[in-house]
Amino acid sequence: MADSDTRIGVLRGRENSFPDAFIEKVQAMDRGVAAEYIQLGGTKLNEDVPYRVIVDRMSHEVPYYEVYLKMTALQGTYCINNTFWRSADDKFFGYAVAEKLGIAAPKTVVLPNKSYVEDVTAESLRNLWPVDFAGLLDYVGTPCIMKPAFGGGWKNVHKVHSIDELMEHYDNSGTLTLMLQEFISWDTFIRIPTVGQRWARAIRYDPAPLAQGGYDQDYDALPSKLRDEAEELSLRFNQALGYDMNALEFAVKDDRFYGIDLTNYTPDFDQRSLKDAHFPWVVEKMADLAVEKALSDEPTPEPPDFKSLLLR
Repeated sequence: MADSDTRIGVLRGRENSFPDAFIEKVQAMDRGVAAEYIQLGGTKLNEDVPYRVIVDRMSHEVPYYEVYLKMTALQGTYCINNTFWRSADDKFFGYAVAEKLGIAAPKTVVLPNKSYVEDVTAESLRNLWPVDFAGLLDYVGTPCIMKPAFGGGWKNVHKVHSIDELMEHYDNSGTLTLMLQEFISWDTFIRIPTVGQRWARAIRYDPAPLAQGGYDQDYDALPSKLRDEAEELSLRFNQALGYDMNALEFAVKDDRFYGIDLTNYTPDFDQRSLKDAHFPWVVEKMADLAVEKALSDEPTPEPPDFKSLLLR
């Protein structure tokens, strides 16, 4: 049994439903662990961290939080997710890892940025050749998807049908690093919230229109064979990269799974998205994981061992 000082801290942004429900669930478990929102206002070097576990829902947008979390990990705090891994992560790398794990990925190309920060000049870019946009578009085929290599939430995602559309979106992309990806004309689309590298919930998902997708509220709407394989693939991926919370997307075509979105450091756990059929599951599993880690002596885990992938 933990003492009264064992605490879980939560970093949140604009979301309310998940962090509020998570804290309420931890308190209701009555395991001697308290959960609360973190309050920060400047951090001294190696100051004491009062949290055994931190659930990070916002450092991807607030750099100060990321700096703070790295220091907490140095003191033995278990961070969900591991902020050292987020600093190295990108979606293009995720697709490369997926193929090493035997998970199919659509044809994908990462593009040089259209624009750069002020100090990047023509001399800074002397390693770049002119981009053969037409050739790259021919490689992935049309229609294709243009999307950022960093980010999520369907922001700046476009379906591209022609070289003119590609160039229009690229010319307006600013400093984003973009990818072109083969569009898979899927038979079934699945989204899988995952927790703790051991719990996964495969749900039939409608990604269209892009920003208004929805989870099927019937967990049994997916045939059990597809559901089991989606959950197995998701856990395999999370275990390889150390994600304690993630939400993966697969397009299934002719019984073959294609990884569409695999790396979501801060996945959408909002009640408005998951609704009553799936939101309680996410809250319960996240509370179980955080309390388990709070009652253990386990620090933030080591970053993934990429050497193991070299032999695949």
